[in-house]
Amino acid sequence: MSSFEFYLPPVPEVVWNVPMAGETRFTWEYQDGRDTLLNLYQKGKSKQWDAAERIDWDLPVDPVDPAGLPEEFNPIFGSRVWDRMTKKERNEFTRHQGAWLFSQFLHGEQGALNVSARIVQSVPDLDSKFYAATQTMDEARHVELYGKFVHEKIGMYYPINQDLAKLLAESLEDSRWDLPYLGMQVLIEGLALASFGLFRDVSTTPLVKQLLAYVMQDEARHVAFGRLSLKDYYAQLTEKEVAEREEFVVEGCYLLRDRFKAREVYEQLGLPLDECMDFVENSEMYQLYQSLLFSRIVPCVKDIGLWGGKIQAAYRDMGILDNAKTDLEALMRQDEEIADEVDRQRYEKEIAARKREVDDAISFGRTSAD
Repeated sequence: MSSFEFYLPPVPEVVWNVPMAGETRFTWEYQDGRDTLLNLYQKGKSKQWDAAERIDWDLPVDPVDPAGLPEEFNPIFGSRVWDRMTKKERNEFTRHQGAWLFSQFLHGEQGALNVSARIVQSVPDLDSKFYAATQTMDEARHVELYGKFVHEKIGMYYPINQDLAKLLAESLEDSRWDLPYLGMQVLIEGLALASFGLFRDVSTTPLVKQLLAYVMQDEARHVAFGRLSLKDYYAQLTEKEVAEREEFVVEGCYLLRDRFKAREVYEQLGLPLDECMDFVENSEMYQLYQSLLFSRIVPCVKDIGLWGGKIQAAYRDMGILDNAKTDLEALMRQDEEIADEVDRQRYEKEIAARKREVDDAISFGRTSAD
């Protein structure tokens, strides 16, 4: 059954065409690769996995609350609008909120799929082309699994958020080869990684925790790729060129901040938009949520050398400047460890289940013999 039958509201077009600028670059240097990027490429190859096999799709998911979040995580929890809702209305809001969230994850991954393929074409170095090729495969897998999750477990799609769409378009339309890197690897992937981590840690739905843990294992490498590739390049740019990239980052971060307000949900359900938005923007929960969402972006932006006064002022205005102190390496190690632990627990359960089957068969055989 077509995805278009499950969109709220219906999407107006089958294909979104984004013009691309820039050049496809070939290099005839095949041996002079950077060890850090080649090591990341090797890791990208060895960490490939099959979403059809590694994910336990038989685990149940409540479509009303797919992530299984505590009630207080609803963005308008405690508001006048929330207090006046019936139980049925709250469930409907929670279902739409979950459908919107995972739809944005899905659309973001398709954006990453297209941008990583663009990076293979436009980046001048072969070692970067190698790694970007593995990322393209990662992103295809992520689109596959989020598409399956939204379609089969939730049964409702939301169109792409326009703030995300604008940042994706700007990343693809610019002719400079590093802008897709900056827009996708640092900003969009950085925000996605933080958002996945937040929901991985608070979700009570085993399938969601498993899915997000495995995706994050890939995404941590993608953000590292952006850092490694851009840090050296930006050190060579003029002040004017650096200022242009900083302007792009500031605009992109404001777009990403607005992306997670989920205005579309309130509009679709006919809720008082201004009142709900005012409550969300001023709630302590949203302020904390926003800070956590930028925990991966801010230190990465600083690390690659885009740390001028305009960026710091914007981050101060958004209340996220303190994230510059975050230890990205520690977070990425933690992402790897959590995914490995999910694997370990899953395999232990499978081994225990097989042992019970063997024990039951032996017990049945003894009973039959008697």
